[in-house]
Amino acid sequence: MKNLGLLLLYTVTLALANPAQADLAAAAAAREGDMKKLILHDAPKSRDMAEFMTFEGEPLKMSDFQGKWLVVNFWATWCAPCRKEMPMLSELQAELGGDTFEVLTIATSRNPPPAMKAFFDDIGVTNLPLHRDPKSTLARGLGVLGLPATLIIDPDGNEVGRMTGDADWSSDSAKAVLRALIGAKG
Repeated sequence: MKNLGLLLLYTVTLALANPAQADLAAAAAAREGDMKKLILHDAPKSRDMAEFMTFEGEPLKMSDFQGKWLVVNFWATWCAPCRKEMPMLSELQAELGGDTFEVLTIATSRNPPPAMKAFFDDIGVTNLPLHRDPKSTLARGLGVLGLPATLIIDPDGNEVGRMTGDADWSSDSAKAVLRALIGAKG
């Protein structure tokens, strides 16, 4: 019984000393269904991120989004799982998007802007950005090997999670995971 009390005291002390870890544990515990494929890193991974661009061709950097939790989705117009997943990312943005959270979509590789716009028009997505990484510089730098690929980036620009393949980002589990993480820093 004494050991159980010490274990409980140690766990509470650890959680209070490192609240981000406590929220990471809560996020991991919330993974169900498709979210079981989400890899949450033991510690945030610093990433040197290349530039990407807006639909219009203006340069962007991840640091432009400093202070927000990001779900960064790499996709392509020819990717059937991307077509299935994108409306769910749109729903996630509609529900959780705001001052502390945003879904960023980045078409990587050769995706002509008219085809990107047609893709979003065809699936009825109007609330997500049409960003581009035409030479896959950002995707390669982040180790994106297949599409769709989704990274969770913390407000400091560190990768805390990653999923390759499509998922139901509008599911209760996905929202619970993200709410646990977002609560870690606001």
